[in-house]
Amino acid sequence: TMPFLPFLKKKKSPVPLGRSIFQKHTSPIQQNYQALLEMCLKNKCLFTDDSFPAHISSIGTGALLKKLPRNLQWKRPHDLHRSPVFYAGNRKQLDLCQGLVENCWFLAALEALTFHQDILAAVVPQNQSFERKYAGIFHFRFWHFGEWVDVVVDDRLPVNEAGELVFVSSVYKNVFWGALLEKAYAKLYGSYEDLQIGQVSEALVDFTGGINIRINLAAAPPDLWDILTRATYSRSLMGCQTHLGVYFPSVSLPCIQATKVLKNGLVAGHAYTVTGIRKVTCQYGPENLVRLRNPWGKIEWKGDWSDSSYKWELLSPKEKILLRKKKEDGEFWMSLRDFKIHFVDLTICKLTPDLMSQEDGKKWMYSLKSGRWVKGSTAGGSLGFCNGTFWMNPQYWLKVLPVEDSKKSLGSCNVIISLMQKHSSKHRNQAPHLFIGFSLYKYQESNRKLPPAFFTHHQPVNKHQVFLDEREMTQDFHLEPGVYVIVPSTLKPQQESEFILRVFSRKHLMIIGFFDILKEIVDRYEGKIWEDFFTKHFEQVSVNPEINAVQLQRILNNVSWRNFQSFCPSFSLDACQGILALLDLNASGTLSIQEFRVLWKRLLFYSEVFQKRDTSRSGKLDLVELHAAVQETGISLSNEVCNLMAIRYGDPDLKISFESFVCFMLRVEIMGEAFRNLTQDGKGIYLRESEVKPIPCLT
Repeated sequence: TMPFLPFLKKKKSPVPLGRSIFQKHTSPIQQNYQALLEMCLKNKCLFTDDSFPAHISSIGTGALLKKLPRNLQWKRPHDLHRSPVFYAGNRKQLDLCQGLVENCWFLAALEALTFHQDILAAVVPQNQSFERKYAGIFHFRFWHFGEWVDVVVDDRLPVNEAGELVFVSSVYKNVFWGALLEKAYAKLYGSYEDLQIGQVSEALVDFTGGINIRINLAAAPPDLWDILTRATYSRSLMGCQTHLGVYFPSVSLPCIQATKVLKNGLVAGHAYTVTGIRKVTCQYGPENLVRLRNPWGKIEWKGDWSDSSYKWELLSPKEKILLRKKKEDGEFWMSLRDFKIHFVDLTICKLTPDLMSQEDGKKWMYSLKSGRWVKGSTAGGSLGFCNGTFWMNPQYWLKVLPVEDSKKSLGSCNVIISLMQKHSSKHRNQAPHLFIGFSLYKYQESNRKLPPAFFTHHQPVNKHQVFLDEREMTQDFHLEPGVYVIVPSTLKPQQESEFILRVFSRKHLMIIGFFDILKEIVDRYEGKIWEDFFTKHFEQVSVNPEINAVQLQRILNNVSWRNFQSFCPSFSLDACQGILALLDLNASGTLSIQEFRVLWKRLLFYSEVFQKRDTSRSGKLDLVELHAAVQETGISLSNEVCNLMAIRYGDPDLKISFESFVCFMLRVEIMGEAFRNLTQDGKGIYLRESEVKPIPCLT
């Protein structure tokens, strides 16, 4: 049979590397942060990083130089602010603003990271400051082609004559973690200029080591809302990008950004962060909304459900207050329908790749293998371009075993395969991406290289192959148990590059070759507890399950709380009615599955904090422990408010049970959200007399 021509998704013309000697990927410079810190403290000096100097060479050599201010200077945060802060842990959102580098893709991914404190802490080590053990040295961790690398930087940052950061800055001018993280990322990839072009999907993987799912919104699956729901209420980060569009240059913005703003308020060819979703109840029926944020920290959508849209009047007063923000902060709501029209694609990066499988809480097995395409040896190209040399490509054996406890798979196994190419240059954008892809074949034997004749007579499982000129391409499969062969390749033969191949499978043994070590991934927030009671209490209720206060009480009192060994939490009906009143925005008297998942995630977090601060293991917090627990959640409350809450929620001895702690924290968080949405200056809420009566009770 004649080989078919693979389907190409092209962004730019591929450039063959054409080298006579294979050039390996340049590994990042390894520096020992702890040793350098101790040396600087001992010598009483501030660290200067000679490997990424405070020099124009660290910024780049191309177009970015033309945007720089005339008298560029490099200064440390102590020279820019009298009380610099590395990381503002008590901020509800760690908002950042884009600078002169056109790296909205990086900022959109970074903004997504701030919604997951535990993931953020893995990238941004929290035990760093400008006070204790300060020596002008900081470090950050990135997932870099299969391994976590520690990147060390000094804190000299480029500023203009007025002392303003020219690249990433924080909304709060004394906070510098974002600027220093951007510097570390620029060092990892060569220079600030190397961050000019990129995709949200790349940065999301670099921050997490997770697996990307990209959805073309023009051909979005019918269950897109369900996918968004699972992504939002699990450990997922999401970003998206607008169409290139027709520009609307009349908006006053600095630099060339003005030429990108469209009449509807969106920015053409721009990356955004997906920060939340919500199903609201309008007078005409339910509406699915998506919340997004512009990395610029300003310029928002002007259509339906924007800050000034009439659509908000269709909601209950309570729902409107808790969701609508009348601020120019770059964050806005839009309908799912408009989202699919105005955005090109949606990228979801998940630490456990279960978004498409609808099987929450299961274990995944993970394997990684490094390889390379070498000219004249293993660079065989694709079937469509050169049938005679395709067999030369590297081959990887994959043995899929049956899933023992899967009721939904009907004999097939969910397998996700990811192929990532490594750039060979120190500078990220100086080595254009090759078109890469892979073929997957079913075979009967293992540990034997497939002969050339095999590929002439057999079709791959993925008959419609896709080759992308991007860093990574991912495909998911439902495979029957058996032996398979993965053949990664470039589109054209004799193109050289290193690559890594990652395979994720659903709770069954995976073997690639016969020398890989399998790793097990379990989502911390989607474990067996959720799986058990979700199956028991939701799956048999209805297509759109809802639970009332009685059912909520039954669920919370029957679940096995893993964080509590010395006592078992108990929830009264009154407490459950209070919880339901706080979270039930559309006044239906019930919680939807979406609202319940919000609650469940908060309960797990509260249980960890409560157990950590209940040092006596009595099952109650005293006033000192309560103060510490509130601080642990990242919320700032005065002593007076904490004491009042202890009087309101505590027992006669002013001690707080876990049930009361949950009710207390939920109310504090929701009231804080209402305040942020209503305040204009961050200091208070000011109402005219005519506005006082319509304000609903939020409790």
